[in-house]
Amino acid sequence: MNFRATDFEFRYRFFFIVGIFWLGFGTYALGDINVSVALASRILGPGVGPDSPRLEHSVRLMFALGSFAVALGALIRSWAEAYLHSSVVHDKELHSSRLVADGPYRYVRNPLYLGNILLALGVGLMASRAGFVVLVLGMTLFVYRLILREEAGLLESQGESFRRFRESVPRLLPALRPRVPAGEARPDWVDGFVGETCMWSVAVAEAVFAATLRLAYFWIILGSGFSVYYLQNYLRRPRRSS
Repeated sequence: MNFRATDFEFRYRFFFIVGIFWLGFGTYALGDINVSVALASRILGPGVGPDSPRLEHSVRLMFALGSFAVALGALIRSWAEAYLHSSVVHDKELHSSRLVADGPYRYVRNPLYLGNILLALGVGLMASRAGFVVLVLGMTLFVYRLILREEAGLLESQGESFRRFRESVPRLLPALRPRVPAGEARPDWVDGFVGETCMWSVAVAEAVFAATLRLAYFWIILGSGFSVYYLQNYLRRPRRSS
């Protein structure tokens, strides 16, 4: 059985990821409770009621931890994107003509997709119990399929150099020490951080929600981040000569 993502899935991976989040948060329609509330209630014990300040503080702390996980994922993705370039990271086409083995790629082969999993873990703390499972499991399975698709292309184009890289560097669980020597690539930090504006906005939005518990603020910040993302995609498009 071929578990690799199809060309269609790769080209429209952003919308598939949005769909995973839509399904995850859609589980609230089943009447399930928030996973952070459920965890906090279990930790604090039956003596703490739903209106207890202790429960509210614990839930806020979990949302804050979620925003930290998203920020960590955004940082990893920005680091990777500084070496790979945003025009490659966000392109619909598969790029396998060169192998990047510098920066975070010295520790883990797929830092961008590791960031996606951290995003699902962090935002998942705002979902229901079932939604948390849908988000984390759905994201992990989908990015794994994308990884198989990309690695097949790299193996075909890079051959033995990618085989050596694959044998040295772990796929998703980062090594504590670099597994390959540093190269001569120079990161473009501005491009890396600007290219991940959307994910940074998720981290900020969840942090603000943890502090205020106001969903309106969350959606305003998130909507601004997505607007910038679409603007960047528009500006990245090649211009046709008249």
